[in-house]
Amino acid sequence: MKPDKQPLVEGCASMGIDLHEDQIAAFESYLSLLLEWNKKINLTAIREPKEIQIYHFLDSLSALKLDIIKKNSSLLDMGTGAGLPGIPIKIICPQVSLVLLDSVNKKVRFVETVIEQLKLDKCTAVHARAEEMAREPGKREAFDVVVSRAVAEMRVLSEYCLPFVKQGGYFLAYKGPGADEELKDAQNALKILGGEWVETRDIKVPFSDKTHKIIVIKKKSKTPKQYPRSAGKPKKFPL
Repeated sequence: MKPDKQPLVEGCASMGIDLHEDQIAAFESYLSLLLEWNKKINLTAIREPKEIQIYHFLDSLSALKLDIIKKNSSLLDMGTGAGLPGIPIKIICPQVSLVLLDSVNKKVRFVETVIEQLKLDKCTAVHARAEEMAREPGKREAFDVVVSRAVAEMRVLSEYCLPFVKQGGYFLAYKGPGADEELKDAQNALKILGGEWVETRDIKVPFSDKTHKIIVIKKKSKTPKQYPRSAGKPKKFPL
């Protein structure tokens, strides 16, 4: 790997991830596409290759430390944006079945381009709102794990994500320093939606001094049929 790509290789090694040459090539292609498309549409405020490797790629992969995402897990990335955290996870765990959901069409088109260029199997980008997709046949309570990063506060995010999680599955919310307060506020939402807090894991991302946490929620019971509420209501009137 080129010297300017070393943070990814060294960071993965420190996380116990041994990158193969084809995975390194996939990350390089992903990085190039992200930089190219970011000139035309706003995918990320982070524009330096080194920082993208640290604050997007390595940060996304931090969920693998939890050992919740298994070899053949079905995974939904809620509000994927530029494909984060889903695509980095998929590159490392190629047998995972991945759906990347976003309500912004131009971001979905970018993710579709990445899927095509990287030749990712069992990987689909979907343009829809969570509130609508949860009503589609075969989507509700269909995923082993739902991940989400930088989308919404915990009360709102729980209503978006938990309806898609199978009973016994997990919802992983990537959060910053306000995670504990958000979780406290979301206790009622979790109870209503069938979720139960398991742990909040402090995450140290290699080469980063920023505080990062992952809130782990287990799906204990089915989400009542009326949730998620119609488009816009979860955000406007949080549970």
